Amino acid sequence: MREDNQLIMLTHLSQLLDLVTGFGGFIVPLVIWLTQKDKVAGMDMHGKMILNFQISLFIYTILSIPLILLFGLGIFVLMAVGLLALIFPIINAIKASNGEMPYYPLSIEIIK
Repeated sequence: MREDNQLIMLTHLSQLLDLVTGFGGFIVPLVIWLTQKDKVAGMDMHGKMILNFQISLFIYTILSIPLILLFGLGIFVLMAVGLLALIFPIINAIKASNGEMPYYPLSIEIIK
């Protein structure tokens, strides 16, 4: 296995494709993780964290829809999800490039 902090950093940053395409932030990290998890040291752990975060954001977005219709609170949930989707991939890309452990808040551990 080789160390490649640049590829791990780019995997974290690829989540920002969600803001452009709407779905690329899940597909691109998934493809990188599946193809590189056995070749790059740490990629398996980082990839699982990224995918769990993306799945969690999707769940929170779906749950906010009834809250919009019922109380209007879902708008605040959507804004919070948007901020999380923008800020934490950048923070964790910087951490990954420095060899530090990433952290995604409110992430549900679905892929173990």
